[in-house]
Amino acid sequence: MPILLRVIAAAIFGFALLTGNGARADYGKPSPWQTGLQGSASPVMDNLTSFHNFLLVIITLITIFVLGLLVTVIVKFNARANPMPTRTTHNTLLEVLWTVVPVLILVVIALPSFKLLFYQLDLPPADLTVKATGKQWYWSYTYPDSKFEFDSLMLQDADRQKLNPVPPRLLGVDNAMVVPVNKVVRVQAIGADVIHAFAVPSFGVKIDAIPGRLNETWFKASREGIYYGQCSELCGKDHAFMPIEVHVVSERAFATWLEDAKKKYASDQRPGAGAVATAELAK
Repeated sequence: MPILLRVIAAAIFGFALLTGNGARADYGKPSPWQTGLQGSASPVMDNLTSFHNFLLVIITLITIFVLGLLVTVIVKFNARANPMPTRTTHNTLLEVLWTVVPVLILVVIALPSFKLLFYQLDLPPADLTVKATGKQWYWSYTYPDSKFEFDSLMLQDADRQKLNPVPPRLLGVDNAMVVPVNKVVRVQAIGADVIHAFAVPSFGVKIDAIPGRLNETWFKASREGIYYGQCSELCGKDHAFMPIEVHVVSERAFATWLEDAKKKYASDQRPGAGAVATAELAK
């Protein structure tokens, strides 16, 4: 049937467009007209991307199959093509199939899903711990091993334009979280007032920051760069202005930043301080 073939071809083209665009996604930030996931920069996100593509194949095949059935019924069993309607009331084999097959599909989906969930929440031994405290409406980062803390606020447009490179609008901050590349970073998330959520898409990280409860997650950045995220839990009127910026640097650069940060944040806790320092580090 030409109509069915055209529909199937359009579905296959749409699937290829979605997966192809995902492969071109930027690392660390959203890109214009992006329909897929952000580029992966951690083992967790690698697994999430693979699982996403696996599900996309399954749902595409199901959609094509159901669409084929609908087109077949419309063409073959309309009043003109089939004036004498069937009097079939049931079909045992068909009823068993439409019960068993969906169950098997769900099992096929569930097994890798549970494995991935365990992988996300089973924290490996950490090389670095960072505590992220969500506040209305900014983040505070604590490096407990080094005993310092600083606030991270969104840059206004006037301040953003002074930096090189210029951060994306609504995503750049004055003081970024800094971590070393290829090291396991344990993130402890907690809320100081209401529920927030710490999320960095390229790392496959998203966890609630709840007052009175310390949640933990982890990531291992596989490439240097600047990665952006946002609070992903509606937390009040400035929820949209609560970005996350993570700088992944070499071990040597991180050691240098750490020594400077111990001195800086021990004496300077002013919100907004340090924008130039983090911009220089990113060069």
